[in-house]
Amino acid sequence: MSANWKGGNRDMFAAFVCDDAALDVLRPLAVDMGWQPEKVAKGGLRNAIQSLSVAASPAILIVDLSESGDPLNDINALAEVCEPGTVVIAIGQVNDVRLYRDLVASGIQDYLLKPLSSGQVRDAVIQAQTIFAAPKGSDSGSLKRHISTAVVGTRGGAGASTLATSLAWLFSTDHRLPTALLDLDVHFGTGALTLDLEPGRGLTDAIDNPSRIDGLFIERAMIRANDNLAILSAEAPISAPLMTDGSAFVQLEEEFRHAFEMTVIDLPRNMLINFPHLLTAVNVVVVTTELTLAGARDAIRLLSWLKSNASHALPLLVASKVQAGVGEISKGDFEASIERKIDYTIPFDAKSASNAAKLGQTFVGANRGTKAGLALRDLAEAIVATGSEPEADGGKGAKVAKNAGAKTSLLGKFDLKKMLPSKAKAGAPA
Repeated sequence: MSANWKGGNRDMFAAFVCDDAALDVLRPLAVDMGWQPEKVAKGGLRNAIQSLSVAASPAILIVDLSESGDPLNDINALAEVCEPGTVVIAIGQVNDVRLYRDLVASGIQDYLLKPLSSGQVRDAVIQAQTIFAAPKGSDSGSLKRHISTAVVGTRGGAGASTLATSLAWLFSTDHRLPTALLDLDVHFGTGALTLDLEPGRGLTDAIDNPSRIDGLFIERAMIRANDNLAILSAEAPISAPLMTDGSAFVQLEEEFRHAFEMTVIDLPRNMLINFPHLLTAVNVVVVTTELTLAGARDAIRLLSWLKSNASHALPLLVASKVQAGVGEISKGDFEASIERKIDYTIPFDAKSASNAAKLGQTFVGANRGTKAGLALRDLAEAIVATGSEPEADGGKGAKVAKNAGAKTSLLGKFDLKKMLPSKAKAGAPA
């Protein structure tokens, strides 16, 4: 839980309950723990929100959800008034595993079912004390390995979102690495949709209130896709333009480095233009393109921009939706035009894409054994390998870096005539 700091000395404990039975369990416990029994008040979650909106929130907060008609919405309202670091324990009478998971995903430390027992509550409070006193992620200590990967499409429909969700899924399942997926298409992102999840309000909350972003905000705002994968995305109203200086995105990336080992950013081209500092801490940039004239033109432009503005990041060029003998440009002509080799080729597979959408799974999750799935797994392995020997120049990384370092030009060396199909050449005027 987090919100703007209101100042003042914070109490160690407070509880807001709905009935006398809970009151009778919590007040003696408070006394045993050395706290004032008056810190246990009646009124439930709504009273907690009203009280904490004008007073400093405690280190440990117990709230009763029994009278709440919409617990998840009310918990989000509670987060608005809680100060950074508050550990929240919810109690209620609804025995629902889905509700429990949703509450934990929203930032609640624990959910205790009524009728309460003193031992059960004591154990939860002791654990909350431990969490509150534990060193935070920003404290000095051993720094975990972290690889941040941005996926950018040369054109709309080039497969960047499919690639981003598939990579995140592979990192979290095949490689068992804690992974964050950040979908920065705030209005039309498909990351959550691909994973059959509701996007939530986490990303829009972060954009509106960058100062609230900390480790506990990340726990509350991100939606879990599996044990190792969490996603932060949005479906902002089309009528609401994006109003931000980009500081929220930088802060999110910083928190991801503390909480996860892998970050995958689905980065629309307009976000790259407006917020180039997003790539400051990115290790790998995957540029995905189709074998088209427009794709070649924009691949040249993007690779040139990356060389000038993000030279620290390893660029990987991926050709997606490739059909032998069907595209506007052959692979050889495409590579000759951009003066660089394509690193990975993803074959076109409409049937597999349709199957994944019907199953509510990522493309690679639903199609592991296909040629496209195998190519995606090779790409994921190469990205993971970049973190094993960060100072080394050998292997795939060196090969790609060498290709990326080749001198590229824009339309001055972009031979469109050479890349047109032969029939078009024959029919063209001399």
